[in-house]
Amino acid sequence: MNDTQPLESEAWGKRSGSEDEALFLEGPTTRRSEFARAVRIFLELIRGFRALHFVGPCVTVFGSARFAESHPYYTLAREVGRELGRAGFTVMTGGGPGVMEAANRGARDVGAPSVGCNIKLPREQQPNPYLDKWVDFRYFFVRKMMLVKYSYGFIVPPGGFGTMDEVFEAATLIQTGKIREFPLVLLGVEYWKPMLEYLENTMVRAGTIDQADVNRLFLTDSPKEAVEFVTAAAIDKFGLKYRKRRPSHWYYGEKREPFKAQPAPVVARDDS
Repeated sequence: MNDTQPLESEAWGKRSGSEDEALFLEGPTTRRSEFARAVRIFLELIRGFRALHFVGPCVTVFGSARFAESHPYYTLAREVGRELGRAGFTVMTGGGPGVMEAANRGARDVGAPSVGCNIKLPREQQPNPYLDKWVDFRYFFVRKMMLVKYSYGFIVPPGGFGTMDEVFEAATLIQTGKIREFPLVLLGVEYWKPMLEYLENTMVRAGTIDQADVNRLFLTDSPKEAVEFVTAAAIDKFGLKYRKRRPSHWYYGEKREPFKAQPAPVVARDDS
């Protein structure tokens, strides 16, 4: 048995491009530092709540930041944005380039609201030019929470590690009953089918997930079909109804929306 202890610098294998995040990941720090960080996280949450309270109902489109305008997946995501806009939804993305930009651009094409939850990265990710509104977040977990909180479904064109993270986090929340009847659409059969085959042929057979968990992932190549699936869930299962969007109020610290209030599916509740 090895009784030696690793050096403190070796005990944590986590590093970040941000000095603040590096301190956050290194483990316990002073009580004062931990409290100050908790306050910063709380303020970031409040800022997100205030900024996004009246932009919905949203459907979030995830996907790779690496696809150029000429790529077929960019075109696919842009059409998804158009279809969501025509259905009356606000298109929400991570606010960056590639598929995210394409979805926001599609919303802009049809005059629909388009918002982004942008993440601050060591290599700064700039918000794309097709956003009516965006919020910059320091912490990934706060950003991901906002994308779930204000969304009535996810549509996921092809993407990388970040996209996979978002897909499986949503799938886990659905599997564990934290969110129910939440539509999760994988757009791009050729890209996503091998992953679904792995889930069925390996994970279901091993008993680590159920076939019902796989069946909740809706696979299609059609933007129109994807949006129809999300719309049906939003209206039939979440009880959304069409009415005018509620206005923002300056005395709550909410800025006037840059897009015109229009009929859209909204939940029948008091939004005060």
